[in-house]
Amino acid sequence: MTRFVDVGNMVKWVAHAGAESIIRDMVGYIESDFKRWEEFDRTPRVASHTPFGVIELMPTSDRETYSFKYVNGHPSNPGRGYQTVTAFGVLANVHNGYPTFLAEMTLLTALRTAATSAMAARALARPDSSVMAMIGAGSQAEFQALGFRGVLGISRLRVWDTDPDAIAKVVRNLTPLGFDVYVASSAEDAVRGADIVTTCTADKAQAQVLEAAAVEPGMHLNAIGGDCPGKTELDPRILEQGDVFVEYPPQTRIEGELQQMPDDFEVTELWRVLTGDAPGRRSPESVTIFDSVGFAIEDFSALRFVRDAVDGTDLFDTIDLVASPDDPKDLFGLVPSYSPVGG
Repeated sequence: MTRFVDVGNMVKWVAHAGAESIIRDMVGYIESDFKRWEEFDRTPRVASHTPFGVIELMPTSDRETYSFKYVNGHPSNPGRGYQTVTAFGVLANVHNGYPTFLAEMTLLTALRTAATSAMAARALARPDSSVMAMIGAGSQAEFQALGFRGVLGISRLRVWDTDPDAIAKVVRNLTPLGFDVYVASSAEDAVRGADIVTTCTADKAQAQVLEAAAVEPGMHLNAIGGDCPGKTELDPRILEQGDVFVEYPPQTRIEGELQQMPDDFEVTELWRVLTGDAPGRRSPESVTIFDSVGFAIEDFSALRFVRDAVDGTDLFDTIDLVASPDDPKDLFGLVPSYSPVGG
C-alpha cells in the first residue's frame, strides 16, 4: 500500500504545524540533501511546452529512493479561473521500484520554494539583513515572507506588483501575522534601502522587472521567477556586477536568468557553498544573486520531510496503487473470469 497525502490532509498538516515552522524545519532537510549533492542522479527537468504553458517532470534518485514531481506552469491560468502552478510528487523504493509515498505538491512546492530561498539567503546575504523587497505579489509572496522571517528574522517588507489587487492580498494576509508591509510605488521604490530583493513574477516573457541601476552594494537578489525558457526578470547587467549562484547549471542556463548570458558565464553551484567547497559572499559590499529555477533534489527533500512529519498521524491515507497478484508472474490471475463471446 502507498501512503497518500491529499490536498485536505496537506492543508490540515500546514494548519496544525504552521507554515513558518514548516518552512524553517524543511530548510534542514534541503540543506542536508544539498550537502550530499553528488550522491544524486541529476538531470534538467523534462518539459513539454505549448502556447498555453509548460508541463514538466522533475526526477532524481539517491540510489535508495527515487522521486519525481509533475508540475505545470500556465501564466494565463488565473484569468481563466485556474492556478498558475499545480503539482504532485512521488517517492519510490529503488530496490523494487514500488511507489511508497504520493502527495499533492501545489502547496508543498510553495513551502519548499520558500525554504530553498531562505536557505540560500542564509548562506549568501549579509548577516545583518533586516529588510526584504518583494517584486511580485502572487501566490508565492506570503510563503517567501514567512520563510525569510522564520530563517533570517526579517519582518520588514517592501512590496510592488503591477496588479494592485495582488498587493492588497499580500497586505491583507501578512499584516495580521505581524509583518511591517510598505506598499511601494514602483520596483525601484521597493528595492530602495532593501537588503534582500525577491523577484517572483508570472509573465512568461523576457522581462526586466529590476534594472541594474536600482541594485545597491551589499544586496542579495533572490531571483525565482525566471523558471522556464523565454522567461526572465533581471536586467542582465545585474548578473555581470554580482556573484551568481545556481542550483544545477545545465538547467539554469536553459530556464533561469542565465538564458541571457554566454554559455561560459561563470557561476557557482549553491551546494558547493553549503559544503564549504566554494566561497559565498566575498564582502559586505558584494552583490549576490541566487538564480533559482527549482530543482528536483529540493522536491525530493520536501517529499521526505512531509512523509516523516505525518508518520504516526492520521494526516495520510493508504491507497492500493500497485497491482499485487498472489503469484507475481500471474498478473492475469487478477482479472475476473469471463465467458468468451459466443460461449
